[in-house]
Amino acid sequence: MKKSITAILSVVIIAFTSCTNDDTTDSNAFVLKVDDLQGDINSTDGANGTITLDATKTYTLTGGLIVRSGATLTIPAGTKIQSDPDATAEEAKTIFIAVERGAKININGTATSPVVMTSGKATPTEGNWGGLIICGDAKVNTGDNGTSEVGGLLYGGNNNADNSGSITYLKISYTGSKFSDSKEYNGVSFFGVGSGTVVNNIYTFESGDDAVEFFGGAVNANNLVLINSYDDSLDFADGYVGTITNVYISGVSFAGVEGSNNGANDIATPMTNAKITNISIVKGTEAKFTASEKAINFKEGGGIETYTNLFVSGIDVLAKLDTNTGATARIAAGEFKVNGMNFATANNTSAFYNTSTQTGAGLGATLPVWAAWTKL
Repeated sequence: MKKSITAILSVVIIAFTSCTNDDTTDSNAFVLKVDDLQGDINSTDGANGTITLDATKTYTLTGGLIVRSGATLTIPAGTKIQSDPDATAEEAKTIFIAVERGAKININGTATSPVVMTSGKATPTEGNWGGLIICGDAKVNTGDNGTSEVGGLLYGGNNNADNSGSITYLKISYTGSKFSDSKEYNGVSFFGVGSGTVVNNIYTFESGDDAVEFFGGAVNANNLVLINSYDDSLDFADGYVGTITNVYISGVSFAGVEGSNNGANDIATPMTNAKITNISIVKGTEAKFTASEKAINFKEGGGIETYTNLFVSGIDVLAKLDTNTGATARIAAGEFKVNGMNFATANNTSAFYNTSTQTGAGLGATLPVWAAWTKL
């Protein structure tokens, strides 16, 4: 009898331990819910740390969806993600998608079947949700282990070839919820993202802040269509080193492009060195689009900026200029160039871009052929 009782107790203990372990594992695991998309994706979730969405479903983003280090989020072509249609303005601050340093996101859209991230509101407007935040391990001149402007994620390091995944054919709309008086989400934010990351074909629409912003890093980007942004359209800063090719901007509130080096130390290194090739900046005809900071805002030291094949429509003065010593030194050294002209020796007028040879993104003020997918 004693032997039997001992055996029974052993079975009970094993069963209890097994249930306890299963419950703990289940409570910590990421659960993919179509109508409640939020939470942390960890390296222990999914198949080898990868969670893949289903393109046949429309997902409702109800909070922060964070891809943690070692994990991957894959979003197939044709997938739609919308923000919570019932979210208040306060709740919109908490609705975003973020990729932690050491994690990856693969947005696998196509020209005929892009990935869509948008507002779920019946009458959408800018600021209905946050946006997409990607953090990497590439160099920034604000120091390693910086904290992302929103989301509170670490970024920056010494690997300029770092790989955070890929973005191809993404439509992202009605972003830019206001996190605080000094911080707002952008459409897509790249914090210290490396050149191993692929960025091709992004369309932003009605961003409450910047459309696309690069905080340091070395990622290159191709084919950006940035429409109706309520701060700057394209922004780079903090030692960003990269090439951005084919940019079409329309609807400029502040600057078409804001380029800076470092707000606290305008000669910090590594110095911003941005090459922008084939770009159209169109002010827009609505009264709210004033381009108050001109086509280009050369700000906070400016860094090294080279614009090739720049076309501007509706803005007579090319640039707003930082007058501090860092920026003036860059200009004097001939490190601010536009269409082959040295800014230091040319007038700050439309002479820079009103020539018959400048086609900008392809067709001057008209949406270029390569961007036709944004209208499908």
